[in-house]
Amino acid sequence: MKPSESKYRHCMYFVANALGRRIEKLAMESWKKVDLSPSHAYLLMLAIEEPGIQPTALSEQLILTPSTITRLIEKLEDKGLVTRSTEGKLTKVYPTAQAKELYPKLQECLDHFIENYTYILGKEESKRMVKNMACLADKLGE
Repeated sequence: MKPSESKYRHCMYFVANALGRRIEKLAMESWKKVDLSPSHAYLLMLAIEEPGIQPTALSEQLILTPSTITRLIEKLEDKGLVTRSTEGKLTKVYPTAQAKELYPKLQECLDHFIENYTYILGKEESKRMVKNMACLADKLGE
């Protein structure tokens, strides 16, 4: 059954979660090439683009809790893709050489994901939807 045909089609919670599950599936397919979840991949790209980034900044950029960021970093450390250093009270996250080599593939996965949902939804609808979703998330987070 389509979400638009469900008894709960007028409930934002239901529809948002149905959309989230479908987007998650598309994202997971796109990131398979690098054997990373989308969250791990986005964190890794930030670490490559901003070496020495702090977990707090990662949490803000990815809109994830500090404990989730810690778990993601630990998994990336286990894979040999990032290292952490502590300088006083500050923890900084750095990409490894292996991560830097992976960056073009990460970018390809991101491009593939965007192309995939853009193909399905259309270019203008995709742009409008992402912009509107960001604004709604901002409003609901206030």
